[in-house]
Amino acid sequence: MEGVPIRAVSRTIAILQVINTHAPMPVMDIARFGKLPYPTVFRIVQTLVHAGLVEQDPQTKAYRPTAQVETLAHGYQDDNGLAAAAQPLMRELTARLGWPMFVATRAQARMIVRGSTHAQSVMTFDLCNPGVTIPLLTSASGQVYMAGLADAELAPILEWATRNAWRRDTAREREAFLTRLEHVRREGHAGAPCSALKVHRTASIAVPVHADGKSLAALTLTYFLEAMDADEAIVRYAGELKDAAARLGERLSCCAVAA
Repeated sequence: MEGVPIRAVSRTIAILQVINTHAPMPVMDIARFGKLPYPTVFRIVQTLVHAGLVEQDPQTKAYRPTAQVETLAHGYQDDNGLAAAAQPLMRELTARLGWPMFVATRAQARMIVRGSTHAQSVMTFDLCNPGVTIPLLTSASGQVYMAGLADAELAPILEWATRNAWRRDTAREREAFLTRLEHVRREGHAGAPCSALKVHRTASIAVPVHADGKSLAALTLTYFLEAMDADEAIVRYAGELKDAAARLGERLSCCAVAA
């Protein structure tokens, strides 16, 4: 049957993504985040080590990606210049507000970080560097991106969610999700807790980036939940984020016209 994935390959890619996102990690934690049995993950990690994509720290025994991982992205071309256009705007905002930011686009059923200022700010526990992926359905970034999609673009995502993400009452979950998207569309922003590896939880505020009338990306600010609640964060930062997203959209539109 055409279109059926090879499970071993899919698992290997998933484990490499876990290591690339959360490293350094021992095999036990890799298995926990990858949601696979320890023996399976151990064999996959050893395969990645043999391929030169992963190495083990000789002191901590944790695994981390090698520089060879960068070769996997050499064929990708950022045609719209999103990361380059977003970076100075994000640096400016992070320098002024203190909180880290990232810009992300959709990659199938995930959002993928394209540019980030997490390394610029001390107000972060987990570096959200380019290449890190986050959930599409439950993240603030994914929701603002999807809120800007036309019905025809949104339909295949909902179909995927019905098959893979909504397990109990898909009709009710679909209705609740569409209601959530309508709220996000009306407010122009979304907020959600982040999946935290550390004790201190973080949350995020995201706004859509539109260029030439299309939903292109999500611009997201992360903050500590201990510092403020979601309502206060929205009052403080949603307006600034929307202004920055509007400027980014204008830059991208101008670049497209110039090209």
